[in-house]
Parts: sequence; C-alpha cells; structure tokens
Amino acid sequence: MSLPLVLASTSPYRRALLEKTGLLFTAAAPSADETPHPAEHAGALVQRLAAAKAQSLAGAYPRHLIIGSDQVCVLEGEITGKPHTLDKAFAQLRKASGRCVTFYTGLALYNSETGALQCCCEPFDVHFRALTDEEIHGYLAREQPLDCAGSFKSEALGISLFDRLSGRDPNTLVGMPLITLLEMLRAERVNPLLG
Repeated sequence: MSLPLVLASTSPYRRALLEKTGLLFTAAAPSADETPHPAEHAGALVQRLAAAKAQSLAGAYPRHLIIGSDQVCVLEGEITGKPHTLDKAFAQLRKASGRCVTFYTGLALYNSETGALQCCCEPFDVHFRALTDEEIHGYLAREQPLDCAGSFKSEALGISLFDRLSGRDPNTLVGMPLITLLEMLRAERVNPLLG
C-alpha cells in the first residue's frame, strides 16, 4: 500500500495542478528560508528550496510522500520574483517585452518514512512578443497577476503576451511539472492510472 501524499504548499495554483491527477492529498504550509545563497544559480536554488519545503513537513507527516516545489523567473541573468504591486508588475512585463524569460521550477518528492529524496529542476522558456505600454496596462487591469512570478498567468489571458513557449511540460510554467512528478510517484509505487 502506498504512502499518503502531502503537498508542501498553500499555492492555489499548485493545488489545482495536483488535483488534475485525481490523487488524494493533503496540503500544508512548509517552513523554509527562501534566501538565495551567494552566487547560487537559479536551478540550484529552486531544487534546494523544493527539497527544504518537502523535508520541513517530515515531523508532522512521518509516513508520507511529501511534494515540494519552488519556482523562479530569470530575465537577463537576474532572478525576478512576484511583483506584489502594479508598478512592479508593469516594470517586469516591460522588461520582458520582446525577450526570452526562463522559469526554473524545482520539484522534490520526499519519502518521510525511508528518507528517500528525488529532486530535479525543470526549465521552461517563455518568449514574449513586443508589447506596448497600453497592452501591458490592459493585461494587468484584467488579471492582476501580482502573486505570480513574471507578472502573468499563462493558464489565462497571459498567453496573449507570448510569441512562443518551449519546454517539456506546460504545467511547469504554472508551478509544478506534472510529467516529472508522476515519474517520481511511479518510482514510489503511486500511479493514478492503477487506482
């Protein structure tokens, strides 16, 4: 019998992604210091944080499979966080206009019973088309993506900002690579297709 699942996140986006699998899970808030280490590459940062988030819940969930995830957006070598204000969101989208932004999503699956940890980083490239200031203002007024890295929601009207997308799994852009997660879960004998 497989261990119960825990999502180490309170993100409604990650919760909705995991619900797509049909697997039952509990969501819980993780505890992790998200401060980047000096000269830490974005890929290493998100893997470290995904693992830390998953492992932070091991005490409360000692016989579980705990899923951790973290994501950063990188433009011209600089990590871009959630904007939290309209002014910052406008500045982020204006800077991204006509450029490629890479999202690095860290994913970890921690078996708190055995201590086994699977961890990876999935990159995903978003190529923005050239945007006018009016388009940026119009987009921000409609979606208010202030809690989203990169200042857009790809699963909604944000798609209108792009020229093209490139990556293994479009779910990665929303916050969690489901293809990879399902591979990790199968390694722990959890398969939504087999009940």
